[in-house]
Amino acid sequence: MGTRLYVVARKGRLDEIFSKALHADDATLYSVSYRDFENIVEVSLPEFIELSENFELIPQNRIVFVKKGDQILYRKHGN
Repeated sequence: MGTRLYVVARKGRLDEIFSKALHADDATLYSVSYRDFENIVEVSLPEFIELSENFELIPQNRIVFVKKGDQILYRKHGN
C-alpha cells in the first residue's frame, strides 16, 4: 500500500475575512477600500461583491483595506 498525500490549499487572508463576513457574520458591517485608477474608493462588502461581479471586474490585488467598523482587518503592504 502506498502513502497518500493530501494537499490542502491554504486560504489567503482576504479569502478568510470575506468568507467569515459572508457566512458567519453581518457582511454589511464590513467595508472594502479599493484602488480605482488614482483614487481609493470605499464601499460596503455587499456593494463591493456586486460592483466587482464576484471579483471578476475588481480583482483582489486592487483591494487596499478591509474594515469591520473602525477596525482594520486587512491592509495591503505599502499602504
